[in-house]
Amino acid sequence: MNVVIMGSGRVASELATLLDREGHRVVVVDLEVTQFTRLPEEFGGKTVLGDATDEEVLRKAGLASADAFIALTRNDDRNAMAAQIAKHIFGVRKVICRIYDPPREEFYKTLGLEAISPIMVFARLVKGRLEE
Repeated sequence: MNVVIMGSGRVASELATLLDREGHRVVVVDLEVTQFTRLPEEFGGKTVLGDATDEEVLRKAGLASADAFIALTRNDDRNAMAAQIAKHIFGVRKVICRIYDPPREEFYKTLGLEAISPIMVFARLVKGRLEE
């Protein structure tokens, strides 16, 4: 699977590493070159320095042939914008974006985006553990 990941923070770097180890082709896009240091030395994927809301940067990252795009920055608006570009301009089949503001989760779904709120995921997990 060809996967483009926006952001290279802790979650993005961990996901990129897991996918790379499973043999997937992974491209990580970030605005700051220093963020790529979170990736392990053995990371076999590609890194692209640039703004993942810029279509040219996304072309350089190979989004036109990607099977999935995952937006994992700390900025909900940038994640949603890049996810919409991936889905509606590049036609990427599987698009996921992380959001920090839980009320936005449903709104993003109306845009055709799969949105995941780590706050809600953790809250549901803890609630489930309490009910065990």
